Amino acid sequence: MEMVDESFKTIHTGEIVKGTVIGVKPEEIILNIGYKSDGILTRNEYSNDNSLDLTTVVKVGDEMDVKILKAGDADGMVILSYKRLALDRGNKRIEDAYNNKEVLTATVAQVLDGGLVVVVEEVRIFIPASLVSDAYEKDLTKYAGQEIQFVVTEYNPRRRRYIGNRKMLILAEKQEKAKALFETIKVGDVVEGVVKNVTDFGAFIDLGGADGLLHISEMSWGRVENPKKVFKVGDSVKVLIKNIDGSKIALSRKFDDENPWKDAASKYAIGNIVTGRVARMADFGAFIELEPGIDALLHVSQIAREHIDKPSDVLTTGQEVTAKIVDFNEADRKISLSIKELTADNDKPEDEETATVDIEQAIAQEEEGE
Repeated sequence: MEMVDESFKTIHTGEIVKGTVIGVKPEEIILNIGYKSDGILTRNEYSNDNSLDLTTVVKVGDEMDVKILKAGDADGMVILSYKRLALDRGNKRIEDAYNNKEVLTATVAQVLDGGLVVVVEEVRIFIPASLVSDAYEKDLTKYAGQEIQFVVTEYNPRRRRYIGNRKMLILAEKQEKAKALFETIKVGDVVEGVVKNVTDFGAFIDLGGADGLLHISEMSWGRVENPKKVFKVGDSVKVLIKNIDGSKIALSRKFDDENPWKDAASKYAIGNIVTGRVARMADFGAFIELEPGIDALLHVSQIAREHIDKPSDVLTTGQEVTAKIVDFNEADRKISLSIKELTADNDKPEDEETATVDIEQAIAQEEEGE
């Protein structure tokens, strides 16, 4: 019997040994570790999952590395831990990742009010809400169960404090995409983008690396009253690169082939009779939209042969009117209309107001009144 005893190895607390499963129950595993006593591995020392049925994860004959917690209890059994061995290995894994700035991948195990928890080889790593994304996210529940990438930016095993950072990776990726984008685009290019945000003054378009601003004045050759009625977040749009100033990109949807002024000279030659819609009014006259992108001024003096104090006395916004072209200035893109000319005789009284109006002065008056 003594010769048999001498064949058994000696063990020490904290030692890592290899054991063979000789018995397994839902709550504990018995292992032969080559010692005079078998080792017992409880569910609590196998996993943090208190509901785990050990018979579903190991079977008799399996070999596994375990850590000696106690060389012998009151019954002579050796107390083992698998979880703590995994934790030790996990700590070393996280330490190496921290020192090497390695990008880790793990599944989100828990969503807290202040951030996310991921587990890497039994080590719980906390990613604060402020470091989850490059933009504030109030609801983090969408990350539950998702596999995410991050880097470890704080490693303190004594305090068991391990902090992950996903935001850093997102910003780095965006910088790379922005660099690639600015190396390929130039003024005059037509590109595809996705509407990221819509405001009262315009829309921000994600071009796949950087955002460009599509100002309300560049959304159409026609007049846009409210960008939110034209675009919504997620829309795919084709835009023209109008200007690049450092990291700022100005966009436009005023494509040259859609420019309504390209054949305006013939359509709106002096003497032509046209029909349009009252778009807006000022005290000095009404602006008539002949087509999207082309407005003409119907001066108050040209609305009727009789005196009219202001256009709103006889016209309403949206009303359709027919008038005669009395002035066309292609260089300045100005058109003047007259309803009075349609009914006037060729021999006008000398003291009658002329049809041609200084449109620049009229528009300046409108702007001053705004």
